[in-house]
Amino acid sequence: MKKLLIATLLAAALPLASAAVIVVREAPPPPRHEHVPAARHGYVWTPGYWQWTGQRYSWHRGAYVRARPGQHWNAPAWHERDGRWAFERGGWRAGDRDRDGVPNRYDRDRDGDGVPNRHDDRPDNARRH
Repeated sequence: MKKLLIATLLAAALPLASAAVIVVREAPPPPRHEHVPAARHGYVWTPGYWQWTGQRYSWHRGAYVRARPGQHWNAPAWHERDGRWAFERGGWRAGDRDRDGVPNRYDRDRDGDGVPNRHDDRPDNARRH
């Protein structure tokens, strides 16, 4: 019973820990340009970002990570708020019906032919087939 209670408390605390926001007075350097290797089937590219170490910024390189069906990768980002910089951690988010790694809100099909615009060589032609 005691182990079950501890496991439940830890499981409840994990989402709270991952939602923590880092706030820094110093603006991060501009993002570095990274060479993105050729796409890998079943993987999603996670771009690099500046990470605060407690004393300075250090660059965290981008990498391919295994795709998660029905989810998309939300990249970490720095946002200015009242003269301070807040870091929002990246992570997986729900909302990818066609499982292509692009959030539903950006994955449109203008001509309604069932092919998302990013894969459609004629996105405005409904008589493509």
